[in-house]
Amino acid sequence: MTLRVETDRETGVAVVTLDRPHRHNAIDLELADALRAAWRGFRYDDGVRAVVLTGAGGKAFCTGIDRDADVPQPGSPYAMDDPLLTVGPKAGDLWKPVIAAVNGMACGGAFYLLGEADFVIADEHATFFDPHTTYGMVSAYEAVHLAQRMPPGEAARLALMGSAERLSARRAYENGLVSEVTEAGGAAPAAVRCATAIAAQPTDAVQGTVRAVWAATEAARAHAFALAPQLIALGNLPPERQAGLFASRGGRGGPGFRVR
Repeated sequence: MTLRVETDRETGVAVVTLDRPHRHNAIDLELADALRAAWRGFRYDDGVRAVVLTGAGGKAFCTGIDRDADVPQPGSPYAMDDPLLTVGPKAGDLWKPVIAAVNGMACGGAFYLLGEADFVIADEHATFFDPHTTYGMVSAYEAVHLAQRMPPGEAARLALMGSAERLSARRAYENGLVSEVTEAGGAAPAAVRCATAIAAQPTDAVQGTVRAVWAATEAARAHAFALAPQLIALGNLPPERQAGLFASRGGRGGPGFRVR
């Protein structure tokens, strides 16, 4: 099982846990399918009124796509299969509130999930980074998600620095990516407390409010997403060169951490 779903029927809160800690909760095709099914299932479950999304283990919330996932691609820049495009709750047409609780690393494709959460709570030791450019890949969808949640300059710095820099939870709070920083181990309980309070409100009012907030930015996001496949096709290095960059990273120094 790659995804755990636990629902408290008394409070109306479901806790969704990415459960691949041995792979830093990287998303393989099985987990992608399970996420899509979970979001769609919640649409029909009136007993679920708010959702918390977190990762198993203390090392990572999610590290994006599993590099071992076999995702065949059509040979055209106008047709691209991205298994992460539909792993988020809004892509699944779920307008019940989703709160992300980040413990440890959140990087790369994790922003498909964080970008579609309604807000993010992070442990004090959580870190955020986007390694795409380091490995010769365009940060397209990830950068769009970041630019919806952070000042453009902050989003650009995080996307462009690749693996050279990691953003601390405190700095992520200061630039708006994170709404609350907790002590170590406190993000998930804090998210559950928020979700419990939200689930106690009249559900139609809550879902209407979620929809209203997303309506404020979805046109710009949809326009940017339409450009992403071509940008990726034009800017990505061939897979064999990407693999070489991944293999060579072991001998380099560690990333810097930006706390201010």
